[in-house]
Amino acid sequence: MAKKSTAAPSISIGISEKDRAAIVAGLSKLLAETYTLYLTTHNFHWNVTGPMFNSLHAMFMTQYTELWTAVDPIAERIRSLGHAAPGSYAQFAKLSGLADAPATPPKALEMVRILKEGHETVARTARQLFPAVDKASDEPTADLLTQRITVHEQTAWMLRSLLEE
Repeated sequence: MAKKSTAAPSISIGISEKDRAAIVAGLSKLLAETYTLYLTTHNFHWNVTGPMFNSLHAMFMTQYTELWTAVDPIAERIRSLGHAAPGSYAQFAKLSGLADAPATPPKALEMVRILKEGHETVARTARQLFPAVDKASDEPTADLLTQRITVHEQTAWMLRSLLEE
């Protein structure tokens, strides 16, 4: 009986291991921030109160659903590049530049401000990956980043609009 190899299969997709590792580091941060923002948005959906309850409750549900849908393609891109995707709260807390949701739910407009800042942060994180992605000619990751930046910038704009007086 032939002995099975335990070595990982080699990856030959035209992107060096060094470049793949750099891209994965950025994607891992993006994944952690997306998941953290998802949790915060879902928390706020559950806990929003006040005169804007109906509209914010529905808007937060739309936003957390989109964020939930976004984590899988990010994690799968990390896997496609030959690395393990982070997937624990501890890993996400270490990687994310976003603070966890406040222990005591804030007032509705503070929730909106926190989420606006979160979306702006995630957009910046995605944008910071482009130099590594461009250097490696990694078009699939560039496409993923462009899609994520579009969503985060548009959501931040909508949230900012609620904060104007």
